[in-house]
Formats: sequence, structure tokens, C-alpha cells
Amino acid sequence: MGKPAHFLVMNKSVISQAKLGEILKPVSADEEQRRERRVRENFWRTAKRAARHIPFMEDVVASYYAATDRNTPTRVRGTLLAALAYFVMPVDMIPDFLIGFGFTDDLAVLTAAVTAIQGHIKPSHREAAREALEREQS
Repeated sequence: MGKPAHFLVMNKSVISQAKLGEILKPVSADEEQRRERRVRENFWRTAKRAARHIPFMEDVVASYYAATDRNTPTRVRGTLLAALAYFVMPVDMIPDFLIGFGFTDDLAVLTAAVTAIQGHIKPSHREAAREALEREQS
């Protein structure tokens, strides 16, 4: 399966490869639990704010479902939780409150993570994402 077009057009200068590697690197089990807790507590609030700024929100929500699925391989869950934890942080490299720019770094991190693990996002994760997004729009 090839990469979706939105992944191909991502501006790599937004965040360096070194910074991406630092954000997505494996962490201890304790840190991964903290990330998962932070993601579970803050994901939907952040997703609602970001929805109109992120053109591939369905992939982001599907990533959330993959990251919280205990059947997803540990390494994949770790990568997704790292990206999603960065996404839900209110202050990161480019603060999210900067309209038009705030989610640019989040896009870069999410793009890198989703591209790396794309084959592990199952149809059930995508279906759950579509249903969640439809509920939010109604």
C-alpha cells in the first residue's frame, strides 16, 4: 500500500529528523504508561480543536484506536503513543494556540508515526475512527 497523498506533501523542514527521532524513540514502560494516560485524558479535546486544521484527521483518530488496542504490537503502540502524546501537549515546538501554525509540528510528528506503522492500523481502527468522527459531526 502506497502512502496517501497528504503524507507525501508534508513539509519536512517543520521539524528535523533528529527531533522526530527524539520524540518517537522508545521509552521505559513507566513513561509509556504516563503517555497512554495523557493521551486517553486529552485526545478528544485536542482532536476537536485540531479537526479543521488536520486534513487527515481520520488517520489520527484511527491511530488513537490502534494505540489503545492491546492487540497492537508493543513497538507500534509505543510509536503511536509518543506521537499522540506530543499531539495532546498544549505547548510544544509550535504552541497549538497559534492559529494557522499551531498544529504544523504536530502534523509532522503524526505524519512520521502513521507513515512508519501504517500497516498496523487495522480496518476495525479505521471503522471506529469513522464512527467517532461522524458522531462528533452530528
